Amino acid sequence: MSHRILIVGGGAGGLELATRLGRTLGKRGKAKVTLVDANLTHIWKPLLHEVAAGSLNSSEDELNYVAQAKWNHFEFQLGRMTGLDRTEQRISLSATLDERGEVLVPERQLGYDSLVIAVGSTTNDFGTAGAAEHCLFLDTREQAERFHSQLLSHYLRAHASQSDTTEQISVAIVGAGATGVELAAELHHAAHQLAAYGLDSIRPENMRITLIEAGPRVLPALPERIGKPVHKTLEGLGVTVMTNASVSQVTRDALHTAQGDTITAGLKVWAAGIRAPAFLKDLAGLESNRINQLQVRPTLQTTRDDNIFAFGDCAACPQPGSEGRNVPPRAQAAHQQASLLVKSLKLRIDGQGQALPEYRYRDYGSLISLSSFSAIGNLMGNLTGSVMLEGWLARVFYVSLYRMHQMALYGPLRTMLLMLSDRIGRSTEPRLKLH
Repeated sequence: MSHRILIVGGGAGGLELATRLGRTLGKRGKAKVTLVDANLTHIWKPLLHEVAAGSLNSSEDELNYVAQAKWNHFEFQLGRMTGLDRTEQRISLSATLDERGEVLVPERQLGYDSLVIAVGSTTNDFGTAGAAEHCLFLDTREQAERFHSQLLSHYLRAHASQSDTTEQISVAIVGAGATGVELAAELHHAAHQLAAYGLDSIRPENMRITLIEAGPRVLPALPERIGKPVHKTLEGLGVTVMTNASVSQVTRDALHTAQGDTITAGLKVWAAGIRAPAFLKDLAGLESNRINQLQVRPTLQTTRDDNIFAFGDCAACPQPGSEGRNVPPRAQAAHQQASLLVKSLKLRIDGQGQALPEYRYRDYGSLISLSSFSAIGNLMGNLTGSVMLEGWLARVFYVSLYRMHQMALYGPLRTMLLMLSDRIGRSTEPRLKLH
């Protein structure tokens, strides 16, 4: 019987790992590779702010897990992990229901020899009163599409009213990390596009966007030399940026800060902080931290079970030489860890007891997209050091990150065809999703 590799989570890291292992071990029959996810399709999470604004049509950029599995010699199982039996080496999946509430796929269990958990993260509202009830989140495609639907509803309602008075729409975004910053710029771009298509009852200058950050500056996880020009650009676009403002309560029509400010908003987005899914906390006795991340060793094996690996946002991986800090929850870290696990799992199968390699995070820089207006960031390398980029060149590098993700999943030829298709689509479709 071939080695059973079970990967839970079809995000960027988990999907890339399943694809690469399928092309090698699965194709040669050396392992049975199975990917589990609660959805049938995948979309790259860093694009969700574009889905929310309508700049990206998610149905055109989604990947189908069933087709990907067929093309790359792995198996796909639809389901959401709910439990783990480490003794029997199997996981439990909950039943999947259709829109009528009827069972589509029943509860079941799947066995493994090597289990990889890559279930990503969700937004952390830190228990803020009213946040869960009154804020939208951007963790999934469905949530991003819900925001876009509500945004479009405001415009269509104002357009249909035929009112002589200029309507206004207010959007408040909590968290000035990459998601919050990129969403603010994308919404400003969307306002101009909607007006260009005739939905001008709400003028671009009357979309009031407020970005709220508890820390002293925007993009707190990135170097200050990136944060400063981003802050300046956002204010130039008309975005109100509030720093040192921690939200203490959210109501139906407003956000209230601990500093005594009230921000009125019809649409409220929470984009501050992350935590791993709740089911990971104390899962079958595995060690986890305060935000539910599984504690792993540098080999990415969990601290209490050598047969279970975890990586990406759901794993707390120590970063050597960083005074107890963990690897940051970034897409480039998940990509690097997936590459390491391809080697590690091959060694587990035919390495004859060789020690597994250890992961060391390499920071290749950061790029922030400000929609069509600009992009800002830095690239880091052994030869170039740190190089600051801004404008069209930074935008080119930013777009290339998504193309690299596609290359890992589809290969060079299909990625080139997708790029050609995108180019043709720009001339035949509206620049903004209008439904």
